[in-house]
Amino acid sequence: MGFKTGRLTFMRYQVTGDSPLPFGTEQLDRLESKRAGQIPPSTTKEGISHGWAGGDHVLDLNFDLAKNVLGDALHAAVRIDTDKIPGSLLRAYTKMETDTRAKANPSGFPTKAQRQEAKEAALARAEAEAADGRFRRLKQFEILWDGTTNTLYAGSTSAAALDRLHVLFKDTFDRTLQAVTAGSLAVQLAERRGQTEAIGNLRPVGFLGETAGYDMVAWTGGDPAGLDYQGNEFLIWLWHTLQTEGDTLSLADGSEVAVMMTKTLVLDCPRGETGRDALTDEGPTRMPEAFRALQAGKLPRKAGLALIRHGVQYDLTLQAETFAVSGLTLPKPEGLSGHDAHLARVESLRHAMETLDLLYDLYGRTRLEQDSWNNTIDKIRSWLTAA
Repeated sequence: MGFKTGRLTFMRYQVTGDSPLPFGTEQLDRLESKRAGQIPPSTTKEGISHGWAGGDHVLDLNFDLAKNVLGDALHAAVRIDTDKIPGSLLRAYTKMETDTRAKANPSGFPTKAQRQEAKEAALARAEAEAADGRFRRLKQFEILWDGTTNTLYAGSTSAAALDRLHVLFKDTFDRTLQAVTAGSLAVQLAERRGQTEAIGNLRPVGFLGETAGYDMVAWTGGDPAGLDYQGNEFLIWLWHTLQTEGDTLSLADGSEVAVMMTKTLVLDCPRGETGRDALTDEGPTRMPEAFRALQAGKLPRKAGLALIRHGVQYDLTLQAETFAVSGLTLPKPEGLSGHDAHLARVESLRHAMETLDLLYDLYGRTRLEQDSWNNTIDKIRSWLTAA
């Protein structure tokens, strides 16, 4: 599944520098210069190499305008090649080499030096075989570079894979990628609203009372100034709003969005003390155990959302801190196929992310207006203690 078909899973990044539009042969030539397969993985220290691929499948190494340029977006894939000798094979070769040496000894047992020789001989044999690519594994994940917002969508949530993307993208385009997380997005939206100073003064909220706060959240990596916990507080605000005020919310652009929290909900202790609750249900926030976890001070870290705006529904799972999206369903382009269908999916992706960001912006407006937020906190605390 990828950006051209099926459900989408991705992290978002802001690309540094000016908009690259229009995409054309220059970008394709740069992709070609760092094409996958040019460096055999067996020649690298890790046994791993990476490069760009055409995106249709792991053996697609062709780049052309008709396939890879989707209007104002550039589509490609990062392919990661790994030469890894199977452990069972290496153990078999080692045993064979050890037995051969042991037979020459009167005792029938190998010496310590012979065991080491056997290991080295077995490894040399396996590496020689690996050089022809017989153990090579090819994996790829797609990327979509949206030139209209200078946003890169990376179709992976693996930290190791994304680290390789950072290096490859910098080497190819001489640009860096800045992750769009709950914290960075909160800052970006606050700056647009002229609330830069207010966003810098935020600290985690104790939803269970004045003395129930905490200096930092366990999963922020010990950074007291980090704002990614805003994603956790956003989901609490959304949960409370949907249950007490209704499921249709007015957004800053004058549109409305209908919201449901669906299918999955994960809550965790911000102090790292009482563990995690992972719930699955059509309406997980209606489950008694979900509300009890919230009352115990746990924060939502992942939630399934259904968003309906302008008559179009999007289903997705949101990771609160990283704002990573998984399982996003886009509407099927009616009456379109081929390139036109791909262009329609890009537009749907833009609309889905605009909807999510407008919903997050609605929370941010409340969060940074002190009187409004104080009133909201009082309501949430009453809601948590009333049941």
